[in-house]
Amino acid sequence: MMILAIGVFFAAFSLPVSGFIGFVVAMGLILAGVFFDTRKSLSGGVRVALGVVFLVLAIASIPMVPKIAQTAMGVEKGNALLDFGKVGVSFFPGEDNAELNVKVETPPGSNLDYMRLKVLEAERIARRYPEVVFTFATIGGASGAVDAGNVYVKLYPKGERKSKGQLSADDLAEKLRRDMSIIGGAVSSVYTNDFNGDQKQIQLQLRGDDARSLQAYAEKLLPKIAAVKGAVDVDLSTKGQKPELTVQVDRGLASSLGVTVGSVAQALRPAFAGVEAGDWVDPMGETRKVRVRFTPESRERLADLTRLPLVIPGKNGAPSTTLPLGQVATVEQGLGPAIISHLNRDKLVTVQANVAGRPNSDVLADINKIMAAEPMPPGVTLSQGGDTENQDKVFGSILSALGIAIVLMYMILVVQFGSFLDPIAILISLPLSLVGVFGALALTGTTINLMSLIGVILLAGIVAKNAILLIDFAKWSREEKGVSLRTALIEAGAIRLRPILMTTFALVAGMLPIALGTGEGADFRKPLGTAVIGGVITSTILTLIVVPTIYEILDGMRSWFGKRLGFSTPQTGEHPIPVGGMPTPVMGD
Repeated sequence: MMILAIGVFFAAFSLPVSGFIGFVVAMGLILAGVFFDTRKSLSGGVRVALGVVFLVLAIASIPMVPKIAQTAMGVEKGNALLDFGKVGVSFFPGEDNAELNVKVETPPGSNLDYMRLKVLEAERIARRYPEVVFTFATIGGASGAVDAGNVYVKLYPKGERKSKGQLSADDLAEKLRRDMSIIGGAVSSVYTNDFNGDQKQIQLQLRGDDARSLQAYAEKLLPKIAAVKGAVDVDLSTKGQKPELTVQVDRGLASSLGVTVGSVAQALRPAFAGVEAGDWVDPMGETRKVRVRFTPESRERLADLTRLPLVIPGKNGAPSTTLPLGQVATVEQGLGPAIISHLNRDKLVTVQANVAGRPNSDVLADINKIMAAEPMPPGVTLSQGGDTENQDKVFGSILSALGIAIVLMYMILVVQFGSFLDPIAILISLPLSLVGVFGALALTGTTINLMSLIGVILLAGIVAKNAILLIDFAKWSREEKGVSLRTALIEAGAIRLRPILMTTFALVAGMLPIALGTGEGADFRKPLGTAVIGGVITSTILTLIVVPTIYEILDGMRSWFGKRLGFSTPQTGEHPIPVGGMPTPVMGD
């Protein structure tokens, strides 16, 4: 289901991109046919130069088949791992949306007036900056809590701020965090990524049966995680404790008097929640509900609460009577948890943080080191939430989609080439592209994220076409001309070099606007263009050397096993390479 959801989400993007690239490639081939006569001899300087370059590389590589293969695979693996170590991992690309959200939280038990003062103070701080267009403050939430508020900060567009030398959204968020830390009696968090809402990016979910051990362990981790570079807005989901009243009813005495727990609750209701007393029509003709509640002074002391009247219904037609609450119940004041969270019937305490200035993976790696140095108490388990949980699910679906795509490509190539070995040489070009992907991401300071992985999926279908051009022409030369394998590979490289370079340049040109875009929303698309350009360039270069090498190795293995198992293998003649120049392209060009 996740794979289907991703496909639907990117359908609107993939169709125009594939259409544009196809149009550019087709027009490039048509115009090349108009301006360049492909049937002419190799008198053109560019064609001769390209042919000579490939001939030199091919001749130098063929006598060293095993060594070249080993070196190519080692370079691929080493560079990929090296670049992967430099490239961080995050769920979404960092993006300047020209908006920020500031969440302000006061201690549990705070009233609405106190919350309003703190939110207005946060709003005044945000309005000091020239990058801010306007702010919009809200207090409370859907659950009725009055100890949380939100300040929406709208910024001028990214391009306008950049032209004036003003701060980016991330830089402004960092300044707001420092400025709002001086607000006494409140804690603020600044959010720059609207994909998560008010959910923080890193969430360490501690689960167990003992709430006290969970809380103690979480409080032990809190200062250490807050000291991690890049971890900001670090706090706990429990939010501390809040004042509460405990009413303990003497059930035996209450039952003998005909008092129920429900009647005790009804007696307390006017003091705190209030009761509806009727309707009132205001001067504008609007009908409003009237709710009556005790004044705060009337319920500050426990003695006042114990004198609340309880109604005892009369028996056998006798009139109802009243008695003080204190005669059937004791009222005690204390502290209790502000929030009690559960996950799969386990008690839950979450250590949560936002990330700023570093990739999510780097911050999470440092946090994992802290967790390893602080063993969890018995009965406590850890699970990941937030971006990490969503990232694992989505990235797993993307890699599954990539695996399915490779399997389908292999099956189609087996049918096309009539061989189980030849497609392997073609699919070798896929990992070769990862060298450029990781290298380009490292050079541009981009993370491995959702969009760059989408670029890797696009590369799976793009880079294989270069290898198909080479192998297909080499097989055609062996079958139609009867040349040797090495001669066929050299001939295929010389003749297919031009269309390979043409399609590569066309694709790079088509992706450059995405990789270099500076408009609104361009930051979200940049990793895709960067990954595709880097992968296409390196795969084009390495494919011209590695794929023929692998193909010759596989052909040698096929011949070796064929001789020992008694299977016949196709034989070809040994036609020398033309001395006067590279072959003139004919059929199959």
